[in-house]
Amino acid sequence: MAIGKVPVVLYHYEASPFSTKIKNILALKGIPHSRVDVALAPPRPELSTLLGLPYRRIPVLAIGSDVYCDTSLIASVLERRFPPSEGYHTLFPKRKGGQRADTGLVKALSMYYVDRVLFQLAADSLPYTRFPKPLLEDRNVFFSPTKPFDLTQMTARQPEVKSAISSHLTLIEEQLADGREWLLDTEAPGLADISVHFVVAWLQHRQFRALHDVLDAQKYPKSLAWLSTVTAYIDGRQKTGASAFEDITGEQAAKLIGSSPCEDVSAVGFDDVEAARLDVKLGEDVSVEPQDSGKVPSVGKLIALNREEAVIETRGSTGDVIRCHFPRLNFSIKALQKVDAKL
Repeated sequence: MAIGKVPVVLYHYEASPFSTKIKNILALKGIPHSRVDVALAPPRPELSTLLGLPYRRIPVLAIGSDVYCDTSLIASVLERRFPPSEGYHTLFPKRKGGQRADTGLVKALSMYYVDRVLFQLAADSLPYTRFPKPLLEDRNVFFSPTKPFDLTQMTARQPEVKSAISSHLTLIEEQLADGREWLLDTEAPGLADISVHFVVAWLQHRQFRALHDVLDAQKYPKSLAWLSTVTAYIDGRQKTGASAFEDITGEQAAKLIGSSPCEDVSAVGFDDVEAARLDVKLGEDVSVEPQDSGKVPSVGKLIALNREEAVIETRGSTGDVIRCHFPRLNFSIKALQKVDAKL
């Protein structure tokens, strides 16, 4: 589905909590889009074959022929490319009674505290012993390809993880103790609310039955009331139709993306100082991969680089050139010739 002449396409699967985070952001901002349902585990030919993008994390979002990886970058780009000045809701609302927004703080809270602390505790609470063997093997490769899961150890640790989640819920309750409506006492819900909400809401799913006594309304009344308020707000935004979506196939998406315009690369630019620090050069082939999990390299020609993102060109089976964007934080970028030399 296009905004003007530029289509927005979300690659997702229903069980992905991070996909839910981006769906909620699209609803909050009011951005119509198309969706491609991909498999829970690779291979995902919709990305790897058709777009030449082997990156294995989901979701992935395309705007025109620019393809964005990782929810941290997706959130920033949606705010920049669909700004409040054009009628879209903001992810960074101002504080009540003030004229300023805590943009950097919110990004850091979302990227580090929520995505890498709170979410990991939730993921550690999954009932892995009930997973089908192929799915368990895939999760093993995703998190630790050289070290097999020790299911006995993971299960034994879950009471400790449960206690840690209880402590984090106490922090959220403390944040809301003064009766504020939104987490950072803003004029409206923003990225901070969306980020914490998607993890706590995930914990309410039936697969986390062992945690349901932790989500105690008597211990965390303000947190659970806030959770319901955010859910109702997102549902209300979806009912307006502002973020209406249509389901399309991977082939349809690839054709749509490949035939669409890309953003002027000058919007990202090329920072020579940062490039020198990373020992990479404009126009050379580089490898980009996450530093923590899902460490599958994506290779292409480096065409833009700044302190927030790196952009490479890839080409899939359709023959169209695709621009793939990756965050700088929590991702590594290396010249391909140096990677090959080490091998």
